[in-house]
Amino acid sequence: MRLIDKRVINFLVIFVLTFITFAWTFFIFHKPFVAEIAFGVALARMLASFFVLRDYTQSWSKASQKTYIIKSIVYVSAFTVYVPFLYGVVPLSFLVSELFFYLFMITFIVYIYYFIVNKSNVVKTKEVIIYGAGQAGLKLESEYRNSSYKVLYFIDDDMALQTRTIDGIRILSKEAAIKTIDTSKIDLLVIAMPSVSKNTVKDIYNDLKPYFETIKILPSLGETLKIDKDFAKQLKDISVEDLLARHPKDLDKEAISNFIHDKIVLITGAGGSIGSEIARQCAKYNAKKLVLVDHSEFNLYSIAEELSGYNTSFIMQSVVDINMLEGAFEKHRPDIVIHAAAYKHVPLVEDNIEMGIINNVIGTKNTIDTAIKHKAKKFVLISTDKAVRPTNVMGATKRICELYAQNIKSGDTQIVAVRFGNVLGSSGSVIPKFKSQIENGGPITVTHPDITRYFMLIPEACELVLQAASFGKGGEIFILDMGEPIKIVDLAKKMIELSGRDDIDIEFSGLRKGEKLYEELLLDDTEAVTKYSSIMVAKKTTYDIDKLNNDIQNLTTKQNKIEIIKSIVPEFNHQTNDKEK
Repeated sequence: MRLIDKRVINFLVIFVLTFITFAWTFFIFHKPFVAEIAFGVALARMLASFFVLRDYTQSWSKASQKTYIIKSIVYVSAFTVYVPFLYGVVPLSFLVSELFFYLFMITFIVYIYYFIVNKSNVVKTKEVIIYGAGQAGLKLESEYRNSSYKVLYFIDDDMALQTRTIDGIRILSKEAAIKTIDTSKIDLLVIAMPSVSKNTVKDIYNDLKPYFETIKILPSLGETLKIDKDFAKQLKDISVEDLLARHPKDLDKEAISNFIHDKIVLITGAGGSIGSEIARQCAKYNAKKLVLVDHSEFNLYSIAEELSGYNTSFIMQSVVDINMLEGAFEKHRPDIVIHAAAYKHVPLVEDNIEMGIINNVIGTKNTIDTAIKHKAKKFVLISTDKAVRPTNVMGATKRICELYAQNIKSGDTQIVAVRFGNVLGSSGSVIPKFKSQIENGGPITVTHPDITRYFMLIPEACELVLQAASFGKGGEIFILDMGEPIKIVDLAKKMIELSGRDDIDIEFSGLRKGEKLYEELLLDDTEAVTKYSSIMVAKKTTYDIDKLNNDIQNLTTKQNKIEIIKSIVPEFNHQTNDKEK
């Protein structure tokens, strides 16, 4: 019944508008013509619009300028069709005047409804400023019209837009906006720029946080933003990843695409934080086939669900089992092998030294040997900054892997290693731990007030890994530019600030087994630059491969494992105390 009533009301409104515009136009014209024919044309146009464009379903409270721009285009197009049939019967000037007067009237009535009837029904109790006067910002502003938020103004860095207005709302520079904010904080700032860099987000947050109760951001287009949904419902809190991430300026997607496109890629540790992201990247860059190897059923299941529908094979096995590894290579014949499988948690490996050696060293050796045997074109070893002057067994095992990768006779296989620091949000990162501690009311535990680490987003690190591998010729250890190291205590403070809580304390628990205050990315101060500023290459370390094979054999069979590791990696300075004295 409501739908019938709405149709009748809309019909009457549009009919009255048509009659008024015709009568007014007819009144101001003095040339004689057949009025009945002219009115018939106007009425026919109205009926066509009513049923073809479904004007009877129009919601006046949600009407927008876009609706009437579309109608105008349709009307003008129709106008060019019916005018030739009326030539000589009705003056052209009358038809033009009546058409545009009608468009003016119907648009005017919509704005009157919005500003007087609809707008008066919404009580504005909160204030919001939108950073970004682009399409995303305009969509947000339109959504806020019927909410409790009043949009005070836009902020935009485009100088051409500054001092202009949108629907009566000013567009200001960041500096001008700060000057207009009074002493009390504004409820909400929304960063409405889906393609903005993380560095820009960090600058906006640092500059404007003192002036707002809350800052939210739209997800990026490549993240979770759904452009066909309400943007206001998709806003998310600023995360520590948003503030610490660094987007490399020399990311070469064409080089990555040429490297991955139409290749069979085998990834070990494919269910882990790094391995799974590399799998996603390889799918994005159109690998011919992905062969995903992981010994964890749950991890492999998770990435299998995510990549369902893609040409993918999932192999649940350990790289320690060389016979099963042989079977996988024999069956799939990979062009590229990316070895991300490793035990990475420092204290756990310290408590399980033998398994750390078997999984990291033997697993890597098995994978490299098998890749060479089956003539894979490229082998990429994922290494770590903890391999530099290692103080723990995990880092030392990764350094042994680097030495093996650099010195093995690789035949047709180009073997490269890529070394980088911590990645934000990985399963072993401090960030999930800190988030959990904040949710539980604290305290946040940090091992030492001076401890620092390098950080990078997982997708950025993985893309740079693929980029480095794309131009490596074999034997290189590539080093990713991780920026400046970050104090873990500063990270903890930032996460507390983002949580909006002031009741979370920070406690220092002391350095753990094998942990050191500062991580390094180079063994010494010598490195070679590449054509990309984000990627460097370390000086090669020569090690007799026969001796290294013998040392690795001893490492797995003899008891004095720490001494053997030190003989292979002379710079290994094992830290055995639970706490730093």
